[in-house]
Amino acid sequence: MFARMKKILKKEKGFTLVELLAVIVILGIILAIAIPAVGNVISKSENDAKQANIDLILNAARLADVNGEFSDDMKVSELKDEGYLEEIPEVPGEEEETYGEGTVKKNEDGTFEYTSDIGKPSED
Repeated sequence: MFARMKKILKKEKGFTLVELLAVIVILGIILAIAIPAVGNVISKSENDAKQANIDLILNAARLADVNGEFSDDMKVSELKDEGYLEEIPEVPGEEEETYGEGTVKKNEDGTFEYTSDIGKPSED
């Protein structure tokens, strides 16, 4: 009985300390590469969402202008009140911040410009 137990215990296999350390080092290298890459993807997607929201606001202003209801400077909240926006978009990545205080201006050449620092994409 004891002889059989000794045989079974001698057949135990496992990893050496060097093998475990090598795996930990490899995982560390992978994480060092992956974390900044994921951060860049998140930042880029937030900037894209901010630009899409601004484009939505500018399109609402163009529609108001076509209907003759656009004044020289119009707040985003006014566009919502007039029915050109269903709701004021929230700023991506910001807690409970919206574009409501932003202003849309019509330039002399007929183009529209969002003129607030709220929710603008970063220049990265």
